[in-house]
Amino acid sequence: MSTTQKEAVARFRALHAPGNLVVLPNAWDAASARIAEDCGAKAIATSSAAVAWAHGYPDGEKLPKEALLALVADIVRVVKVPVSADSEAGFSFRPEEAAAFVAALARAGAVGINLEDGTEPPALLVTKVGAIKQACSREGLDVFINARADVYLNSLVPAERALDETLARGRLYRDAGADGFFVPALADTNALRRIADAIDLPLNALIRTGLPPVATLKEAGVRRISAGAGTARAAYGAMRRATLEMLNEGRYDAMYAEAEGCPNLNVLMQTA
Repeated sequence: MSTTQKEAVARFRALHAPGNLVVLPNAWDAASARIAEDCGAKAIATSSAAVAWAHGYPDGEKLPKEALLALVADIVRVVKVPVSADSEAGFSFRPEEAAAFVAALARAGAVGINLEDGTEPPALLVTKVGAIKQACSREGLDVFINARADVYLNSLVPAERALDETLARGRLYRDAGADGFFVPALADTNALRRIADAIDLPLNALIRTGLPPVATLKEAGVRRISAGAGTARAAYGAMRRATLEMLNEGRYDAMYAEAEGCPNLNVLMQTA
């Protein structure tokens, strides 16, 4: 397992090389992951929110860890592209416990993780990054740590200080050994460019209203774009429209229209 997993990590790292931009459609189950791969995705990432919803939990580390481990194993089983898992904050405030969990994700086949600082001091994430690297190394595993700074997402500082605070955290996480830098809730091209120029890690942007097109982001130095829970919300929105039409109008047009682009999942699963 370790050799195969480390080879997959190497493939994943190569997608983030300077001049490249990898677009990650986030999945929440094996079927959504397989569809994304069939559409041409070069890698798959999970969405913590979408995975939690699919299992009947709210986002925010409410999902049992065992459920995430099982889901990652299911996705890895049906796709051939690298799979990165959203580990939130590592499901523990204790760095050693977070490291043990991430090592378990790597054993399940994950090549990378998202690791967020949330509202905690950045020093905690720094310690977690080091602990994770050590834990994986002891087991002959590797993992791409995408360190997430939630300065903009959680409005941690006044707006005029947000960029400087984000840059400071980026430098801390880079020096701790992180492999990527994720700044969700930021759509300003100039700010993204400044971060990409200042922090020599692959910069990850999150798709949201107002985010520029892929070509503009690539020119600004962004090397990774994630859909987050957006793909799941699109799917659930389609179901809601179809269901409301059936219940309120006694018609099925929306259901057929929304299902028009759905591939033959039996075939996809048989050829996985």
